[in-house]
Amino acid sequence: MLNYVWLGLIVIGVLAAAGSDIYDASTNRYRNGEQFELQYDSTSANAAVVSYSRQYFDKFYGVQIEATDTLSFPAAITNNSMQIKLGDKTPELWQTVAKTADNPKEITATIVKRSGKSLFILLPVTNLVRTKAVLDAVISYSSLAVEIAIGLIGVMAFWLGIMKLAEDSGLIKIIARMMRPIMTRIFPEIPPDHPAIGAMIMNIAANMLGLSNAATPFGLRAMEELDSLNPQKGTATNAMVTFLAINTAGLTLIPATAIAVRAAIGSKDPTIILLTSFFGAGLATIAGIAAAKILQRLKVYRFDKTTPESPEVRGK
Repeated sequence: MLNYVWLGLIVIGVLAAAGSDIYDASTNRYRNGEQFELQYDSTSANAAVVSYSRQYFDKFYGVQIEATDTLSFPAAITNNSMQIKLGDKTPELWQTVAKTADNPKEITATIVKRSGKSLFILLPVTNLVRTKAVLDAVISYSSLAVEIAIGLIGVMAFWLGIMKLAEDSGLIKIIARMMRPIMTRIFPEIPPDHPAIGAMIMNIAANMLGLSNAATPFGLRAMEELDSLNPQKGTATNAMVTFLAINTAGLTLIPATAIAVRAAIGSKDPTIILLTSFFGAGLATIAGIAAAKILQRLKVYRFDKTTPESPEVRGK
């Protein structure tokens, strides 16, 4: 399903970019085929400094730029061709023209005629700017995704190995025993010795250590056990909702995946997120439990126990 979502977003992006490019073409935003007048001062046989006024640029393109009254650029002249070197103060329109021509540092223009110190040029034809940008981004980020995924292999293998040692050494069971008193208070409607408590504890403990693969079967088992206590099959009970809120919050002691991603993209200190990650996930967990406990007290989220078959039931 997620693949279709990404595909849909890409298609929407391309269509939106194409629509914008069609509008730019209809208004000739980049003035394709129109001569632009420059003032130039020769510094040598094939070199010059070209300039134009901000007012002339605004009038020519129908925009208003923030710049000094006169903008100057070094240029190299070869026969009827001119290479204009761009800088940080280059107007965005010209930067776009250069990027579309695959050379963001200079614009190669055609000299049409000269009149004294005035030089009339034709800039490169510029079209499909946004469509090309979207397609280039799709290709670029696809390559980046592959590079990151390959870089993750080693780091993830290391962390999964550490987590497997924690599982085999009984660390998860120790955490589970520590959590049992807390779990019985969060889920007072579940008998302390019920298998659902153990499954939930094992799921949460595995998630806290980053063992998502090991946590999944425990989570499914916990939901099955909770459903065995459910008088209204097909409707989530308070315990189910609370357990789902805890899982969604993602309380994690060691965010192995995030650390691996940071390491893969060259972070100098990939583990620096440990405390902030735990703090944020801890607050999210508290908020999730609090929301579940508060909402379950509202009448709209309850069902009439005398008519459990009613389709209007909202929760236990």
